[in-house]
Amino acid sequence: MTLAHRVLASPFWPMLRKEFIQMRRDRLTLGLMIGVPAIQLVLFGFAIQTEVRNLPTVVLDESRSSESRALVAAIENTGNFRLRGTVDSREEVRRQIVAGKAAAAVIIPPDYTDDIKHGRTATAQVIVDAADPLASAAAIGGASQAGNARSEALLGANRKLEPPVRIRVRPWFNPTLRSSVYIVPGIIGVLLSMTMVVITSVAVVRERERGTLEQLIVTPISRTGLLLGKIVPFVLVGYVQITVILLLGRLVFNVPILGSLPLLYAVALPFIFASLAIGILLSTMVQTQAQAMQMGFLFLLPNILLSGFMFPREAMPEPAQWLGAALPLTYFLQVLRAVLLKAAGPESVWRQALALTGFAFGVAAVAVGRFRKTLE
Repeated sequence: MTLAHRVLASPFWPMLRKEFIQMRRDRLTLGLMIGVPAIQLVLFGFAIQTEVRNLPTVVLDESRSSESRALVAAIENTGNFRLRGTVDSREEVRRQIVAGKAAAAVIIPPDYTDDIKHGRTATAQVIVDAADPLASAAAIGGASQAGNARSEALLGANRKLEPPVRIRVRPWFNPTLRSSVYIVPGIIGVLLSMTMVVITSVAVVRERERGTLEQLIVTPISRTGLLLGKIVPFVLVGYVQITVILLLGRLVFNVPILGSLPLLYAVALPFIFASLAIGILLSTMVQTQAQAMQMGFLFLLPNILLSGFMFPREAMPEPAQWLGAALPLTYFLQVLRAVLLKAAGPESVWRQALALTGFAFGVAAVAVGRFRKTLE
């Protein structure tokens, strides 16, 4: 028998044909394998930007003069800052930044205009939330650009050794601009999402594949009790994860823990339940564990990349920011960084906690409804 006949007679070809037939029948898995990378490429290609622009900024103008207004206009014209309004005190500046309503603040002192008129260098201050190093770099660059622009406008044809305007940037919450201070708290939310969503969806599908889910249904336990029994152990696992990461982050990376841990643990509960409900919901859409894994990653990658974990949401186009606003991780990351790095209290994070609670109840209701329908 020649080599060609041996190759053609090989059992490899029937096996190959069988796999293609199986792949054609399992259209959901095939569609996920082809569609997921395409969707993610288009989405993330447009959404992921490392150049931070339009930092939400408040202004404390204690000079209240035409010169101070010209400086504010120069700062806004850099494109790195987006003015959200004015405040009346430095305490209000702190509240706005701690609550996440502003990422930067421009403070113009009362003697700003007098210094310019008398030939002295006038100094203004830009305070930036340095918990995000990329935002800090954008604020530093924008402040320097605005100060140079105003100095050139005031000098005109005259040249002095000292510029008439100087803007000093003061970073808050992470003055050394260490990236670990920004990343490590976010890892808590990311790991919780991965554990809760993927493992929960796979666990439910695995029960269905083995036939044990139907056996559990015929027991006296209700379906709601069945779901609670499946997810409560993962709640405990989630709290263990939070504790371990906090300890390692403090001991290994020297990440500060400035706020209330009981507050953080309390807000973590609706986030964990929302993530578990998403896992249950995904399990009702698939038939195999492979499909559950693919659906889980389809959700997790946008959850990670559009939530502000790695890239500032201010740098994303508006459609990507809207998608990020529909993800529970976006709000939990804000709570994590506000509590751990800024010592934020309930008055600063109640909106995020309310949003997470709404997510938990809303997704859980849909998940339970689909779970019941799937089993009937």
